[in-house]
Amino acid sequence: MIQSMTGFGKHVIQLSSKKITVELKSLNSKNLDLNARMPPAYREKELELRKIIASDLIRGKVDFGLYVETTGAEASAKINKEVVQNYIKQLDSISGEKGGSVALLEIAMRLPDALKTEREDIDEEEYEVIKRALREALTEISKFRSEEGSVLEKDFLMRIQKIEALLKQVVAIDPDRQAEVRERLEKAIAEIAVETDANRFEQELIYYLEKYDITEEKVRLANHLEYFTKTLNSSDSNGKKLGFISQEIGREINTIGSKANFAPMQQLVVQMKDELEKIKEQMLNVL
Repeated sequence: MIQSMTGFGKHVIQLSSKKITVELKSLNSKNLDLNARMPPAYREKELELRKIIASDLIRGKVDFGLYVETTGAEASAKINKEVVQNYIKQLDSISGEKGGSVALLEIAMRLPDALKTEREDIDEEEYEVIKRALREALTEISKFRSEEGSVLEKDFLMRIQKIEALLKQVVAIDPDRQAEVRERLEKAIAEIAVETDANRFEQELIYYLEKYDITEEKVRLANHLEYFTKTLNSSDSNGKKLGFISQEIGREINTIGSKANFAPMQQLVVQMKDELEKIKEQMLNVL
């Protein structure tokens, strides 16, 4: 069962004096690219939280957000009274207003250091709540990824089946292609109007046809398509492996196209390439 790298997970826990929100968003990426946003007071736990996320999500561009909102009577940030009064005094001298208007207070509160935050040690019980919220968000984003992966899997199977059907058509018209190539060569020799050694001509013709023989490519392509389906149906989501198989499928299709020398077969090859290109585009989003 494959998984998409696109996902979203969110979990909110309400404590007596705090509201804790954990959000996870992920997009496709070759490796794990984790960006974390959290209050400065919780930075000491960032490394451990990153490890928890990395063990679950493995790959993708992940945005992790931890938001802590104080809902009780206590607040971690307090007004720095001396700094604010000094700001108002300076603004008062510039503006010419006396007594400190509400407007000056509003300006002063936006200036640096107007608020001071008293750093507190993280409460272990609170930290356990944060980890629980993170695990819940991870469960949610994993479910999202699995649902997206299910849609991708159906699309891949449909396109692989189309390529298999086109390959059967290639196999069916291959004898006609060889007959036409032989006929073109014989006609070209006849137009030259020169005598040829029949045995030598037959040897050269066989050599020429062997150069354009696609038997091996047909067999390998069929095997790669079967292996792709088998890997797709495995219990693991291995986007990199599926990507490698897609490259091999493309290599065989390209070789058949270069050897075809037959318009009906080349048209089938173009259709196979079109289906494979759509697979490769979606493959970038598979975990």
